[in-house]
Amino acid sequence: MATSGNGIPGPAGLPLLGSMFDLKNDSLGTFLRAQREHGDVVRITAGPPGIRATVYGIFSAEGAQQVLATDSANFRKDNHFYQEIRESFGNGLLTSQDEDYLRQRRLVQPLFTKRRVDGYAEAVAAEVARVVESWRDAPDGTVDVLAEMTGLALRAVARVLFGTDVDAAVEIVERCFPVINDYVLRRGFSPLNAPRDWPTPGNRRAAAAQGELFAVCDRIIAERGAAGRGGTDLLSLLAEAESDGDRGFDAGELREQVLIFLLAGHETTATSLGFALHLLALHPEVRERAHEEVDRVLGGRVPTAADLDALPYLTRVLKEAMRLFPAAPAIGRRAVVATEIGGHTVPAGADVIVAPWVTHRHPRYWPDPERFDPDRFTPQAEAERPRYAWFPFGGGPRACIGQHFSMLESVIALAMLLQAYDLDAVDTDVPLSTGITLQPLGTARVRLKERGA
Repeated sequence: MATSGNGIPGPAGLPLLGSMFDLKNDSLGTFLRAQREHGDVVRITAGPPGIRATVYGIFSAEGAQQVLATDSANFRKDNHFYQEIRESFGNGLLTSQDEDYLRQRRLVQPLFTKRRVDGYAEAVAAEVARVVESWRDAPDGTVDVLAEMTGLALRAVARVLFGTDVDAAVEIVERCFPVINDYVLRRGFSPLNAPRDWPTPGNRRAAAAQGELFAVCDRIIAERGAAGRGGTDLLSLLAEAESDGDRGFDAGELREQVLIFLLAGHETTATSLGFALHLLALHPEVRERAHEEVDRVLGGRVPTAADLDALPYLTRVLKEAMRLFPAAPAIGRRAVVATEIGGHTVPAGADVIVAPWVTHRHPRYWPDPERFDPDRFTPQAEAERPRYAWFPFGGGPRACIGQHFSMLESVIALAMLLQAYDLDAVDTDVPLSTGITLQPLGTARVRLKERGA
């Protein structure tokens, strides 16, 4: 008989506050310890009586597959955290549900086919070339690869979205996104929040940042509308998107899609790229193999989308970086019906977490899980693991629509940066926290050496 509700094991925490401080100070470590000590389905409570929250962690690959794919209809984006994202960034593809989501997906899906995404390779390479050149003037020959890749990923997604209208949008996003991200995070994990329309300092700062973001998106959307049909940037294609029986996006919906693409399309890729470079800088034997492959395949030329299949080791490096540092380290859902997972019944109404951070370190699938080893991702090794032992892009019907773009951008960027530079780590450890995505609390500096110089 399945264990349910209060019978599901989990950390005891403090008598009155449960695991509140553990989750606040180190949520990823708390989830990891919970799996090691209590198993693949755990119950974690946090907060004082009366406003206590309970979350159910699902940590096996099989459990993640149930929540995200096979039983995905039982688990919705109805939790408090998604509502805060929805209110700050709009009801775009990341946050919408039911018919809204299905309509948006039908309209957007044709713009993210492999053939269409491969057409963005030249724009990505142009932005990477800017970084390669700027690094030649790096003070002391040292750069923070996490900060640098955040800038690169933002410029790349803005260029794909807006075409030539990059600089104004990038400046506002760089300034305003952190304000809104912090606001969403603070409200998303607090059981009690002041209404958004109260004139508190935090509400006013967030409203001002949101207003600037909305204004720049609305301006660019209006300019696209005035220019007429036929543009090749993603915004123009979104504005012209049509599907049988579906009306196209109006201006407000276009803005919501743009904001979600800016949010999800740069922070996640930046995390993967930044940590891939950090790990390469720490592991010279892996870096040497990556250099050899890039030099042999490209011979000094700029990579194209057609080169990705010829760079399997570089792809494995990226996948292993995404295993160790998944950009979305924990994914939340709310159970709408009671569901049996791993011999336990998760009750209806429960908040549920599947955690790539934990599953990607599960010793059942990953021997010596903290070791950096790109050869975990050879075709044979991948075939021997469960499908959801590695799921940095989520999975099931809500899997990230931009995953091919992220991989394209990341492999092209790694190839071009490794063509130009050798890397030696200055920082060995990077403290982390969780926001909407994985957030570094420190730098990942590397010392650059121009190759062939």
